[in-house]
Amino acid sequence: MTAIPLVKASACGNDFLIIEGMHAPPDLVASTRRLCDRHNGVGADGVEWLFPTPDADIRARLLNADGSEAEISGNGTRCVAAYLCCQESRQRITVRTGAGIRTCSLTARHQMSFEFETEMGDPQLGDEFSIKVAFGEVRGVPVSMGNPHFVVFVDQFAPGWQGDAAEIAKHHDFQYGINVELVHVRDPENLEVRFYERGVGETQSSGTGSCAAAVAAISHKKTISSVLVHAPGGTQRVRWNGQVFLRGPAQIIFRGEFLV
Repeated sequence: MTAIPLVKASACGNDFLIIEGMHAPPDLVASTRRLCDRHNGVGADGVEWLFPTPDADIRARLLNADGSEAEISGNGTRCVAAYLCCQESRQRITVRTGAGIRTCSLTARHQMSFEFETEMGDPQLGDEFSIKVAFGEVRGVPVSMGNPHFVVFVDQFAPGWQGDAAEIAKHHDFQYGINVELVHVRDPENLEVRFYERGVGETQSSGTGSCAAAVAAISHKKTISSVLVHAPGGTQRVRWNGQVFLRGPAQIIFRGEFLV
């Protein structure tokens, strides 16, 4: 039996396990599924497997709870930055993700709770279009933050919205699946968002999803920059000034070992 050292961290309720790559078992997919199982494992939305890299402080390989690989998580990247700040006091962390290098700047810290502003890069914004699903026609805005999103503006969050979002996420127009954001515009400075993520399902928050929702809202003149993005897990601030900046918290929950 082998013990895998791990750290659990959360960013607005979006929770991740952080594990050094030197402890990675041969089958990352099966191990990630087991680790993320909320009944028979530790429980998490995904695992950030960390490896050395010459061009950043660390390389983070993100596997979702179902074992599928994702390009990036904004919240997961912030959790990685918090983990590194615990190892060594620093103000700036660079993380190589599957979507490129992201820089996290520390803006506040209290014990094991951190706040960072992360440079999220240039968004790729597409034209709004409609898809046909079983429950009707859905119109949304495609946005890439290094990973794909489909932003749907709604007047309210209907009961059972998760099932509708799941159908959108698996629509044949999206060859590799897509992250879905349902967005209610409270006012020009506040968005209320629900997230349904590839390989996970409903999440309490999403960093890249918050960015995608804000970019779609700002581009359609529904909000200004910067804007607060409210989700069940907490609030993040997004500003879009050439590139996108995401500000929000990350908290180290615990350290432990998982026996395999």
